[in-house]
Amino acid sequence: MSTLLEVSGVSVSFDGFKAINNLSFQIGEAEMRAIIGPNGAGKTTFMDIVTGKTHPDEGRVLWGEKSLSLLKMSEARIAREGIGRKFQRPTVFEDQSVHDNLLMALKNDRAPWSVLFFRPKFRNLARVEELASEIGLTDELNRKAGELSHGQKQWLEIGMLLAQEPRLLLVDEPAAGMTLAEREHTTDILVEAAKTRAVVVVEHDMEFVRRLNCKVTVLHEGSVLAEGSLDHVTKNQDVIDVYLGR
Repeated sequence: MSTLLEVSGVSVSFDGFKAINNLSFQIGEAEMRAIIGPNGAGKTTFMDIVTGKTHPDEGRVLWGEKSLSLLKMSEARIAREGIGRKFQRPTVFEDQSVHDNLLMALKNDRAPWSVLFFRPKFRNLARVEELASEIGLTDELNRKAGELSHGQKQWLEIGMLLAQEPRLLLVDEPAAGMTLAEREHTTDILVEAAKTRAVVVVEHDMEFVRRLNCKVTVLHEGSVLAEGSLDHVTKNQDVIDVYLGR
């Protein structure tokens, strides 16, 4: 499997504190990966570096077949390259319908002129239906996003990211605040998405991670402490000491 994202020897300090310390990480084109670790392990900073929000002090972040350096790109260019990120709190257009949220998110020409005169074509509407089906919101298409439950808003936001056809999806704590049934549905959405793209999930909920059934990377003090299946890393004494034993 060819590597889609390769992070090597990356370090970044904030006021003398090393948030990321000589971190190396790679993920393939259609792969699911969970990232776990204690608070302050560098999980969010790792995502900030990949999306261009934070610039590391050293190291390389290479992307795609041509090994382009993400460190030379703006946040907007990185998003256009196909890296999508979902934060913990869902950000949807509350006053717009589910349908219109998905329609606005579709990957189209973003030039001001095009946006001004955008008229959805049949394929756009068909894609919205398809996305609604993928995230399980077909019956809610005409509802305002603000009326959805917390879990449904999270699914809508994942749908809006998928609408942009990212090659890498970074998802921050998707299970937080969800019911068990919502968490199970979220797992299904992410597992399905990972069949055609890379998906990285940062999560604290071990049951949720177990259901993803994927390779797990454990971060501690800004570097990789262990990597492998969930069973493998949870038996690692270092992981037990710094994370699970708390």
